[in-house]
Amino acid sequence: MTALRILIGSTPVGPLGSGIGGGVELTLHNLVLGLSDRGHRVEVMAPENSLHVGQHTHHIAGTLQPLGHLAQRNEAICIPPHSVLANMWAFAREQQHRFDVIVNLAYDWLPLYISNTFHVPIAHLVSMASITDAMDDAIEERLLNAPFSVAMHSKAQAETFGLGHQARVIGSGVAVERYDCVQQVADNAPLGFIGRVSPEKGILDLFHIASVTKRHVKVWGLMQDALCWEEARRAYPTANVTYEGFLPTDQLQGEVGQCAAVLMTSKWVEAFGNVAIEAMACGVPVVSYRRGGPSEVILHGETGFLVEPDDIAGMVAALAGVPALSRQRCRTHVETEFSTKAFAVRSEMWLREAVRQFHAVS
Repeated sequence: MTALRILIGSTPVGPLGSGIGGGVELTLHNLVLGLSDRGHRVEVMAPENSLHVGQHTHHIAGTLQPLGHLAQRNEAICIPPHSVLANMWAFAREQQHRFDVIVNLAYDWLPLYISNTFHVPIAHLVSMASITDAMDDAIEERLLNAPFSVAMHSKAQAETFGLGHQARVIGSGVAVERYDCVQQVADNAPLGFIGRVSPEKGILDLFHIASVTKRHVKVWGLMQDALCWEEARRAYPTANVTYEGFLPTDQLQGEVGQCAAVLMTSKWVEAFGNVAIEAMACGVPVVSYRRGGPSEVILHGETGFLVEPDDIAGMVAALAGVPALSRQRCRTHVETEFSTKAFAVRSEMWLREAVRQFHAVS
């Protein structure tokens, strides 16, 4: 089968490697790895000072885009002066003749709006659930006019959009070989949390759980909102929660593997929850609220536990069952369903269909 020439547009909120882009950065890395291994030529466009990814990374200058997850429901579209988002897509327009398909990972209105003006298909992998009316409208329009061009990470994410059921669901994946499976940990092993330190990630609940269980909880991720961290510490002064910093994957997996379990306490709908498959790749069970993507990733009673949203007592009770779970089962689940190869196969099927449908209706 003919190899595809693919250009992937990264998130415009921060350089690759900064952690500002959250799960999108991990998705991009593993998408590039998986598609490249399948023989496709993959190039990336990303804000300047990004890490090199793929055959070639095009560094685009400009003002970074505001963080989408902080927007209010009725907030207007914002494109700052000398926008890196606008510059990225101006570059894509100039270079489109070199590619068979362009993949957009930016949760932004502009790439959706200009899709009809390109001579090659733009395939949109939506990275977050419904947040603003403006983005909902743009995604709905794409789904109505070109349903083949939109994919999402989970059914739960798709359901937050009015016509989300029409989008293809392709999950996600990680390079399992980069994660060591730790088969056994000490009885007093800490719990872990991986993600941005911000209110929507449920930091207050995390401190509450630590306070009730008297367990040590280690937190890894970008310190995006120090105020919410301090507020949680003041609310639960006896909680043994320590911030361990933002670590690259190879270092992070070594630390996470020593945890008894990883907690997911999100207050919003996670589109997928990459941290769940990262933890399970290390053999670490995940205890999460039954909210968003994690509810489709975690096998309840096998690779972790799913608890009703915001139920602190339920989280505490679930943690008591963690020692009985098989850490090898956690690893095998990721190897089977969420490897870079499995993710690439699903993504390739979507991209080939997007190319075929685009030319069929053009």
